[in-house]
Amino acid sequence: MSDPQISPPVPDERAALERVQVQLGRVEWGTLALMLGCYAAWGAALAWLPLVSVWLAVPVLACLITLQSSLSHEALHGHPFRLRVLNEALMFLPLNLAIPYGRFRDTHLAHHHDERLTDPYDDPETNYLDPAQWRRLGGAQRGLLWLNNTLAGRVLLGPMLGQIRFMAEDWRLIRRGDEPVLRDWLLHLLGAGLTLWLVAQSALPFWAYLLAAYLGLAILKIRTFLEHRAHLDPAARTVIIERGGVLGFLFLNNHLHVVHHCHPGVPWHELPRLYQGRRAQFLARNDGYAYPSYGVVMRRYALRAKDPIAHPIWSES
Repeated sequence: MSDPQISPPVPDERAALERVQVQLGRVEWGTLALMLGCYAAWGAALAWLPLVSVWLAVPVLACLITLQSSLSHEALHGHPFRLRVLNEALMFLPLNLAIPYGRFRDTHLAHHHDERLTDPYDDPETNYLDPAQWRRLGGAQRGLLWLNNTLAGRVLLGPMLGQIRFMAEDWRLIRRGDEPVLRDWLLHLLGAGLTLWLVAQSALPFWAYLLAAYLGLAILKIRTFLEHRAHLDPAARTVIIERGGVLGFLFLNNHLHVVHHCHPGVPWHELPRLYQGRRAQFLARNDGYAYPSYGVVMRRYALRAKDPIAHPIWSES
């Protein structure tokens, strides 16, 4: 299918986009309030919920960690301030303990080259492998990756496998003398150290916070599980989940992912309006790659893979 171009907005939508562009030159107070509220809620949950129940504190903290990870995605796209240094200062505390903000920023912006989406080498966020690499793997490795290719496996194993792969690649870059990568990790260690110091001031055991951090990353894996598919047309590689529900809020409307890729500078709260105003065009653009809800995704793929691990387009070449 050819790539249908998104047509210019109708007058009402053009006015809405112009308002967004004006807002981008100012402070986005709603996003800033959500960021500050997230940190306040995290601190309150850390201070008081363990006194009630550790098993209540863990899922609440996990949701807040997921939300802060989504807010870091907003920050790297220029929200709530125009000045990058201010946005990055807001993200100094890595509540998930795992991902340096600077590395997430750089790899995610590289991921936004749509013509490279799902490329096993050029897309830093893909889970596809080069078919030649897949053929070289042993049975145990294939089995582990097969489990990781189901939604249940991605949630249970994905944070660990992704972190190992991510850290191994960054360690290779650091050994080659990549100073920006080293700097990002050193800044991350400072922020993670401060986060753990704050945890130590609470009644929450360290193991419980580590569990909450892992669960927060696991929730994010629900979003990324099928965000992109292999397709000859780059415009058709990005998904739409029509009803995000609670997860849609934790993901800051990135269930409308094709809208974000078409308009990466538009803040999270404008994505539903853009989608509803041009739904048919977005679905034509991504060749109907859409699901009604995350509930449908969970029922369909909890124990079943959606895609092969070896990149299917590469397999045909």
